[in-house]
Amino acid sequence: MSGDTAPHVVEDFAGVLKLFSDGSVVRGDESLLSPSVERPHGREVPDVQWKDIVYDAAHGLRVRAYVMPAAAGEGGRLPVLVYFHGGGYCIGAPEQPIFHTFCLRAASELPAVVLSVQYRLAPEHRLPTAIEDGAGFLSWLRGQAVLGAGADPWLAESADFGRTFISGSSAGANLAHHVAVRVGSGQLATDPVLVAGYALIDAFFGGVERTAAEANPPANVTLSVETADQLWRMSLPVAASRDHPVANPFGPDSPSLEPVALPPALVVAPTGDILYERVLGYAARLKDMGKAVELAEFDGEQHGFSVLQPWSPASDELIRILQRFVHHDAATN
Repeated sequence: MSGDTAPHVVEDFAGVLKLFSDGSVVRGDESLLSPSVERPHGREVPDVQWKDIVYDAAHGLRVRAYVMPAAAGEGGRLPVLVYFHGGGYCIGAPEQPIFHTFCLRAASELPAVVLSVQYRLAPEHRLPTAIEDGAGFLSWLRGQAVLGAGADPWLAESADFGRTFISGSSAGANLAHHVAVRVGSGQLATDPVLVAGYALIDAFFGGVERTAAEANPPANVTLSVETADQLWRMSLPVAASRDHPVANPFGPDSPSLEPVALPPALVVAPTGDILYERVLGYAARLKDMGKAVELAEFDGEQHGFSVLQPWSPASDELIRILQRFVHHDAATN
């Protein structure tokens, strides 16, 4: 038999994820891609407890729950922030330090019950698998709310299911959008969980037609056009283009969002991101439809700043914006 038939590498993502011609996948150490997260002196996160809970035993999926009992005890129940990590749908996990640190900060400083959700990754599980997992998590959360006192003790004691927010960074923001659409279109029942809003941080969107920033990207960006293209090739259905509805919510084959009863949105757009124009376009299109949208631009920041530099002044400001967003109704009542 000719050696030409042996499986060969068709995609190599930074040496830690290799896809072969026969569909097999070899994964390496993702920690090589993540910067170390060192907490500055005096920036401790007090009293936040966290634990992992299985929400989908069939697929071995967990959610990492964060709660600050003192905050819940002082002010009653806390809003729930569902968080989907980034990684282009191909890498990432709740336990990775960059995501863990962000969730610790959110739980402490919003404060909120933060639920950081694991989902299946491509290319072993191509899209829309991750979105199905995200929707499945909301169904699990609904089941917890229905159980009441019989739910996981942390949720039963601290969570205000009537103030649930869906959020995510990068691909996690893309996932949050699609889960919010399922909720708003009635495809996903959540009652008695009420999705009061959704927050997209540096959303990972795509499209066949290049934006100006993609056509002429600046140097030294944290997410390059080539990397974004590769992640879409590895995560979308085989042979799908970047106009696939998962990548491009306003693509030629994407269903209209006009009739969807989307909750209020917070859209975070760092100006140094090659996807900046796509994120701006997303916010503008929703506003044109009459949806409630708050746009927060971060001048000079790059894709993933909230997790790559979790203690920066920009990340501090993002936490303050999120705090206002999730506690808005409570502050105005």
